[in-house]
Amino acid sequence: MKIKICGFTNAQNANQAAMLGIDAIGLVFYDQSPRNVGVETALQIVNALPPFINRVGLFVNADSSFIDEVLCEVPLDTLQFHGDESAAECRQYAMPFIKALRVNQETNIIKMAEEYHQASGLLLDAFNKDTYGGTGESFDWSLAKVDIELPIILAGGLNPNTVADAVSQVNPYAVDVSSGVESELGIKDIDKIRKFIQRVNA
Repeated sequence: MKIKICGFTNAQNANQAAMLGIDAIGLVFYDQSPRNVGVETALQIVNALPPFINRVGLFVNADSSFIDEVLCEVPLDTLQFHGDESAAECRQYAMPFIKALRVNQETNIIKMAEEYHQASGLLLDAFNKDTYGGTGESFDWSLAKVDIELPIILAGGLNPNTVADAVSQVNPYAVDVSSGVESELGIKDIDKIRKFIQRVNA
């Protein structure tokens, strides 16, 4: 099972996490997030990574000019759209992309999978009307047990103590964690990451 850790703000911290064998790191380009990074910091983080790590850039309702600016400076592999972007807006960069959904009882995941069928995967996160991800809140994981063709990336409230239960319930393609492995906002706890990976692999 693939593991993505999102919200790095420090190059050495990202390198240490990557060396443990995770598959992807997320960089947040959203100025309302406490994990927001600028181009210079993002470049430092990307340059510190070992080979074969997928570099994901997270955007929330961003202007296309801003995304183009980031892409000109930072070598990203995948875009992650965490806002209200349409399928056409996600496709316009001709890059692999992930569409994040904030899930509650009203979310029609099957319909969204059809609408965003060109995505590389759907990321299912907890619904919070005031913010877009990174809250540490979980949701009813039974809602994520849907039969769709797109790979499911499970997020929301995951940490070393909850991820095994979440994985056993949903059996997703990948898991995505941010606050659940932090020692403080934007700084990842390497021991928590190590335990997280062990629980996923077990």
